[in-house]
Amino acid sequence: MDIHKEIDTRGLNCPLPILKAKKALTDMLSGQLLKVVATDPGSTRDFQAFAKQTGNELVEQKTLGDEFIHVLRRR
Repeated sequence: MDIHKEIDTRGLNCPLPILKAKKALTDMLSGQLLKVVATDPGSTRDFQAFAKQTGNELVEQKTLGDEFIHVLRRR
């Protein structure tokens, strides 16, 4: 997977990971991938809702230890 931008939101709780992802996506081109690393367990559900609301595609979600990885494709 060719990630174009990665943001670290470790230690931040809702809604900060979503807000930082939203800001990062505005600087990206359509089709580019954004990787978000979070430690908030609620971020999994939050990013699913965010993708539905904004039309950005949630390409992947996975958990690695206490970290949650979210990959979004810019609409």
